[in-house]
Amino acid sequence: MKHGYTNSTFGDGALVVKCYQGPEAAFRLSTESRYLRRLRGRLPVPRVHQVTSTSLTTRFVDGSHGQDLIDEGRAAEVFAECGRMLARIHRLGIVHGDYGPQNMLFHPATIETAAILDWEWAHPGRPVEDLAWLEWIVRSHHPEQVPLLSHFFAAYGDDVPGWPERQAAMVARCRDLLDFCARWEPGGGGEKLWRERLDATAAWTE
Repeated sequence: MKHGYTNSTFGDGALVVKCYQGPEAAFRLSTESRYLRRLRGRLPVPRVHQVTSTSLTTRFVDGSHGQDLIDEGRAAEVFAECGRMLARIHRLGIVHGDYGPQNMLFHPATIETAAILDWEWAHPGRPVEDLAWLEWIVRSHHPEQVPLLSHFFAAYGDDVPGWPERQAAMVARCRDLLDFCARWEPGGGGEKLWRERLDATAAWTE
């Protein structure tokens, strides 16, 4: 499916099947299925339909992808909704682990969250991990929208860590993903890409 990166994902309009690939695939599958079941009714997440040893099938959720809405000029609304929803996630004492508009579906008329996707990296952790990663997504893929990140931080509401702490969290996550790619395909394109992204992130200034 469009916007999928790490895993193979496909759907038929009724169900979505996600086949896990790379290091710790079974662990990530277990993590995502567990969190989806635990969070059902507490957050807008897809309903689990079936779990196998290599795949997770969920009910299809209709909605507009966050990155598409940003491209359509609705970044401020998307960022504000991302901030409100992230505050709800963190009040539950968990970190999503890959949070941002790339993993969210929205009702196109209201920009309310239809579903938060891709919970395979979820864990108990520090809120700055998610705050920083959404900022990294925007800085990397939508750099012209960086001034609108203020809508995200304002809607989140709690004290937002300063730039040095946020950048350190971005760098740490890039290192983790570099390590992931190096273990999956040593010397491959993914490792090269994340080494370049790590260097770029470390060089950013606020």
